[in-house]
Amino acid sequence: MTTIPAPPLRVLHAAAEIFPLVKTGGLADVVGALPQALAAAGADIRLLLPGLPAILDAVSRPRKIFEGGSLFGAARITLRLGRFKDGIKGCDVRAYVLDAPWLYARSGGPYQGPDGRPWDDNLQRFALLGWAAAHLAAGELDPAWRPDILHAHDWHAALGCSYLRAHPGAHARSIFTIHNLAYQGLFAQDDFAALGLPQRFMRPDGLEFHGQLSFMKGGLAHADRLTTVSPTYAREITTPEFGCGVEGVLSARAADLSGILNGVDYSHWDPSTDPALPAHYDPQDLTGKAACKAALQREFGLTTDTASPVIAVVSRLSEQKGLDLALAALPELLAEGAQFAILGSGDAALERAFAEAAAAHPGRVGVRIGYDETLAHRVIAGADLILVPSRFEPCGLTQLYGMRYGTLPLVRRVGGLADTVDRSTGFLFDAAEPAALAEAARHAILTLRDPLRRRAMQQQAMSRDHGWPAAAQQYLSLYRALMGRQP
Repeated sequence: MTTIPAPPLRVLHAAAEIFPLVKTGGLADVVGALPQALAAAGADIRLLLPGLPAILDAVSRPRKIFEGGSLFGAARITLRLGRFKDGIKGCDVRAYVLDAPWLYARSGGPYQGPDGRPWDDNLQRFALLGWAAAHLAAGELDPAWRPDILHAHDWHAALGCSYLRAHPGAHARSIFTIHNLAYQGLFAQDDFAALGLPQRFMRPDGLEFHGQLSFMKGGLAHADRLTTVSPTYAREITTPEFGCGVEGVLSARAADLSGILNGVDYSHWDPSTDPALPAHYDPQDLTGKAACKAALQREFGLTTDTASPVIAVVSRLSEQKGLDLALAALPELLAEGAQFAILGSGDAALERAFAEAAAAHPGRVGVRIGYDETLAHRVIAGADLILVPSRFEPCGLTQLYGMRYGTLPLVRRVGGLADTVDRSTGFLFDAAEPAALAEAARHAILTLRDPLRRRAMQQQAMSRDHGWPAAAQQYLSLYRALMGRQP
């Protein structure tokens, strides 16, 4: 008897950003790579993205799927379907784009204006994203393609799970992925009426959060399954220390919560081919890394000294990322003979403090405020150690990039950092204290001075496979289980 194979799973991924078009953090890297990996594994994948200028401009020959108006303050909303233009790496999956100029056609970032303050209408902007996700999942906006699963990413898309739960006829199941629980999409409780959801959803077991309205809680309460981006973080967020006030909700749903490590797009992060680097290298021949280090020292105004280990940071400057610990430990790191290079932006006080450190230690500390993707590649390739001292870290990608580039991670043992770095590939510390960081750094610097041990650790780190295909298989298993399909 011939067995007819099941049709490919149809999965709609909804998110607010995608690399390389719009990026504020690791979410964009995931959305730029995971759907590609799932499609390569045989799933039928599409994206839903807000029509931010960089995204709309990148879509080639978009086809109108739906047109409406008077939704969430926008007089005109057009849903378009297309592919991204040639040459935009990692964006081959078909994408729906919400063309709503009133909500999305503006300068600044996806969540904040040029002045760094959140847009006043973020509730409407991301309620529309969730609304469209649910209606696509229900087959109402594009009857020609009806997904089996809505996969919503972070608070910006979380209401898709709530709208879908409110729809009595929807057959699609939903998954909500927490990329960072600290950002929950909080708004005034009085704004709930603008969402058009049933009043029963505005309760403590729904969107209500200490007198406010939480988009994140919509995903936590109403998705069929919950995931986050590392196994350790999945456990941590059920505790008061890491749960950001919703640990009770997550503990109650522990059976529905799993952690799947993020991956790395090795077509974009590979020191043997990376066009951003002044020299290439691989685990068998690390000669080019010395040239990358010298170039980094010159670019950041550091003394060109092969004997001085360069400790680098590529990060948002925030308390979450533990950069205040790095700042406090900096005198001890310099006393050990290290140099320090930092690329990032964020908290104004930290920006000033690092700039002052650079002025106080010329040739020893180099600082670039802002973010430059190409420069980030050069920093990671040229450094000896990549420092990630986070107070909490859902997954972390910087340490994975460092490992691939033979730049050994120096990390705090939390979240995805604990899941990806061990003593054979890097250096770890536990207490969120400058002294603990400094002690781990001293051990790391001592290890770097042993050429055989250093090379062995670099080769071990560079050989670790954290590519997206493995993560994609875990997501496919989750999708199949959710749909009651056998592997």
